[in-house]
Amino acid sequence: MTTTRRERERTDEQDAEHVDPDEVDEDDLVRTNDGELIHEPTGLIIEEDNVDRGPEWRAFNATERDRKSRVGSPMTQTIHDKGLTTSIDWRNRDASGRQLSAEKRSRMERLRTWQERIRTQDAGERNLQFALSEIERMSSAQGVPKSVREVASMIYRRALQEDLIRGRSIEAMATASLYAGCRQEGIPRSLDDFVRVARVERREIARAYRYISGELKLALKPVDPAEHVPRFCSKLGLPEGVKRRATRIVDETTAQGLHAGKSPTGYAAAAIYLASMLSDEKRTQSEIADVADVTVVTVRNRYKEQMDAVDPGSL
Repeated sequence: MTTTRRERERTDEQDAEHVDPDEVDEDDLVRTNDGELIHEPTGLIIEEDNVDRGPEWRAFNATERDRKSRVGSPMTQTIHDKGLTTSIDWRNRDASGRQLSAEKRSRMERLRTWQERIRTQDAGERNLQFALSEIERMSSAQGVPKSVREVASMIYRRALQEDLIRGRSIEAMATASLYAGCRQEGIPRSLDDFVRVARVERREIARAYRYISGELKLALKPVDPAEHVPRFCSKLGLPEGVKRRATRIVDETTAQGLHAGKSPTGYAAAAIYLASMLSDEKRTQSEIADVADVTVVTVRNRYKEQMDAVDPGSL
């Protein structure tokens, strides 16, 4: 048996010597983890000279890899220059952590001033810098994830490139871009949520949002009231069972078209009120209205409509 195996290996070696690399079948080629290209039936190595494009240093954990890496931060749309320019730190300390002298502190302050000046070359960049800082401020106030900030920054950049900002409020357009980013990424935030942190009135933001979505042809789906249910239930301290029941109420009534023309936040608040009553976890209409930022009348009216449209026993 050993002799047969040796004869077979010797035959394979002889076959490999007579194989023409240009005539091998591509289906028989296999790429190894080391990057070598091998003819599987004969073991002939077709390609072996590969360029190692990885770092020349070794790292055995994430901390060591970050410490040895010599690349900068990734590009981001949330900064007007995409994070490609140099940033001078505000701490007046050297590389060893020692405090700088008075003379060097004065020099660093002048360098920071000139650095801020040269980062914006024209009015368009200054416009973008201010708008993106507003988007960042409002995103932090509302707890919006970074992915939405990137999308909102891209929407504002497109509006600026197509000259949609001229003659309009930068704050309103920035807020509208952030609201459109939340709508596009499926993050449940209402327009009233941004009115509380914006520096313009609701009417201006709504007008800017309609203008941006129309001119840029943003494919934005209608807001699903069920998206607001988890956030409102969390603020009210309601258990998981109430959240599931409220979601079922929203799903059943929206399937009947009852939500058409209604405020999504008010609709979700009414479903939560009905679900809390059915689950013996009752919250007052006033409490729920405060969390949803709607009036008590809205909660009461939507609650009556939903109560008539669903069968409480099936929930």
